Amino acid sequence: MNSLFKQIIFLALTFALLIILFQNIAVPFEGTKTQAVPFNKLVQLVEEGKIKSIELKTDGAISGTLEDDSLVTTRAIGNESLVSTFKEYGVPLEAIRKITIEARGNGGLMNFLSILIPTALPILFIGGFLFLLYRQAQGFSSKTFSLGQSAGKQMNYDGAGKGDVSVKTKFKDVAGVKEAKEELMEVIDFLKNSKKFTDLGARIPRGVLLIGPPGCGKTLLAKAVAGEADVPFFHISGSEFMELFVGVGASRVRGLFQKAKRHAPCIIFIDELDSIGRKRGIGFGGAHDERDQTLNQILVEMDGFETDTNVIVMAATNRPDVLDSALLRPGRFDRRVVIDLPDIASREEMLNVHAKGKPLSPEVNLRRVAERTPGFSGADLAHLMNEAAILSARRNKSLIAMEELLPSIEKVILGPERKSRVITDKEKKITAYHEAGHAIVAHIMPDADPVHKISVIARGEAGGYTLKIPEKDKYLHSRQEFMADLAVSMGGMAAEKIIFNEMTTGASGDLRHASSLARKLVTRYGMSDAIGPVSFELEETNGFSSLPWEESKNSYSDHTLEGIDTEVARILEEAYNKAKEIIEQHISKLEIIAKKLLEQETIEKEEFEKLMQADASQR
Repeated sequence: MNSLFKQIIFLALTFALLIILFQNIAVPFEGTKTQAVPFNKLVQLVEEGKIKSIELKTDGAISGTLEDDSLVTTRAIGNESLVSTFKEYGVPLEAIRKITIEARGNGGLMNFLSILIPTALPILFIGGFLFLLYRQAQGFSSKTFSLGQSAGKQMNYDGAGKGDVSVKTKFKDVAGVKEAKEELMEVIDFLKNSKKFTDLGARIPRGVLLIGPPGCGKTLLAKAVAGEADVPFFHISGSEFMELFVGVGASRVRGLFQKAKRHAPCIIFIDELDSIGRKRGIGFGGAHDERDQTLNQILVEMDGFETDTNVIVMAATNRPDVLDSALLRPGRFDRRVVIDLPDIASREEMLNVHAKGKPLSPEVNLRRVAERTPGFSGADLAHLMNEAAILSARRNKSLIAMEELLPSIEKVILGPERKSRVITDKEKKITAYHEAGHAIVAHIMPDADPVHKISVIARGEAGGYTLKIPEKDKYLHSRQEFMADLAVSMGGMAAEKIIFNEMTTGASGDLRHASSLARKLVTRYGMSDAIGPVSFELEETNGFSSLPWEESKNSYSDHTLEGIDTEVARILEEAYNKAKEIIEQHISKLEIIAKKLLEQETIEKEEFEKLMQADASQR
């Protein structure tokens, strides 16, 4: 594109230069009135004294200038001089002496350009345009023939081989995921000492599927495997197989696997496998057909590996439920390694890794930071440490302290503070009571997460927030915990109703969360006594996706759907009534906390618990 842009600029400048030359050379000649006449007419004009000057060229062309500066042109007769010719025609000598006769050759640059430019300019312009089209077509043709080539990027550990980029990642660079590392150590042993396994009749695993939420380190772990095994690493995203033309994806798959076989032992890593490995089905408009062809080629190539071919395919996805069943059968992706979000110990280990190269204050307690970041992925923790470093630099500090780490947690969760947001006193008062309502209900409900901070300072899209962080990582949740969460969500709206006798749009986010959770209780978790332990989630059948004009069909009747809606509304009403009851019982504490928020805008955990200490016996 850069070369094409330069060509266009060059042609444009050339065209502009030719236009300027044409205007300065050709236009003056075109502005003078010229008339071709016979020679005897020129003689007559000379006799009448209407000719000022005559220009005679070597080729016999004659140009005469009249009194009004117009021109007449003709050609000389005979080989005699022009004066002798005029005398023969009977022109008086006095009339001949009045005119200026000048002889000039035909090689003048100006005359040449005045003839050349009007003729050559259109030819040059059209020729340049056609040349540009030819170059574009030639480039498109070369790109078309290269579409089927593999787009995979080859990387080798410590620069070994011919890779463009070196893989220097080792297991020591990947914190946490202890079980995943142990599972993958066998893969490394296969690549290093394959003969030990083949002598015993063991088959080398052809595929390893890394499953986990975004940001948990799947790609980093795959690179670490290649680094530990010291083998070439081919990294490609699933979407890179797809192209405008049908058949390109399958061709790229063949090219990638052929290249990998030439560099065996090696690892092929396909990131975002779900973009190309979705369940095959009925396509619309040809899009599914191309993806299906590409997926079929991947299946064929994985089946085509010989038992002694040391090529292992690793892939990563956060949507294993949408993958085609043919990909997941034994013989293709033999092993599935699940990488969960890190627990508190893994988070502390990851924070130590991401803290390398960042000067920390001696009072920094990364264990405390890990406790306040449940649900954070490895990428979130890296982002947290980076935000803390940026905040320290903004404050002109040489060390990163807890004063930067703790606010950075809130920034990652909720977004940046918006202290410049202008709100009225009434809106600020409503926000204070709203957040106080959330905090009081969370403090009183025994199964709710503890409150760590309350603020009326806007962050992200929220006008205020109540930060609740669980004391430990949870993998199972009970109905009581869900009901406590629903009551806390309704606490802000209940406080608004009690104090101001009206509700505002500030509770819209809480209602959205509560409605979604209540519906999951009924349709997904089977925690409704009225509906029973039944799951009503829709599932794809046989991998066939619906056509655009087909409506999705529920797996239950309209009567059941009505019962679900009724039960969801009942659960939400129960949660609202519980929140309202708690706030009415602690109305004095609501007033105290709201006024404190209006005074200082933020209340930390320790101060909040002191304010609520008088009600501790009621919990």
